[in-house]
Amino acid sequence: MGKFSSVVEVEPKHGVGGDIRALRKSRGVTLSEMAEAIERSVGWLSQVERGQTEPSIPDLRRIAQMFEVPTSFFFRNDLADEAERGFVVRAAHRASLGSRRDGLTEELLSPHLSGDFEMILSTFEPQSKSAWIAARPTQEGGYLVRGSLTLQIGDRRMDLSAGDSFQFENETYRWENAKDEEAVALWVIAPPIY
Repeated sequence: MGKFSSVVEVEPKHGVGGDIRALRKSRGVTLSEMAEAIERSVGWLSQVERGQTEPSIPDLRRIAQMFEVPTSFFFRNDLADEAERGFVVRAAHRASLGSRRDGLTEELLSPHLSGDFEMILSTFEPQSKSAWIAARPTQEGGYLVRGSLTLQIGDRRMDLSAGDSFQFENETYRWENAKDEEAVALWVIAPPIY
């Protein structure tokens, strides 16, 4: 190494605090509003988000309830190899969101939420459909891996088959799987909303 070369080791901040901050910001919640909702101080919450303080399990339960995600969402990286944490999500450690009852289950594929986008694996149950999903300030796109799916984006209706892809921005939409087999899509959302 030359005398002008230097190597700086920077530890990526992809812990629970970064995920909490990303969830809060994606939902448009201020530090004050969140602190009040979970009955904690703004200072404490700020320290958690910066990785200076670890929240307790009851704290994580309150936060998960506030954002309607399972508490296990915050532990998805705990089992990851230290060298992979923040970079890789193994299939067995994905955070699951949603329920088959509602017709849609999702698995978070992204190792953290502090980046510019998130990746979701969405499984649409047979004979299921959503209500209209309100427009949100995001760009969304996807690739239908298996099955078929109808997307209605605004007044446009599109019937998708395996191998088709889609993209839209800040639009009201809904989906329907009218077939007797599940449909699976890789969904990318920017900025992250989970």
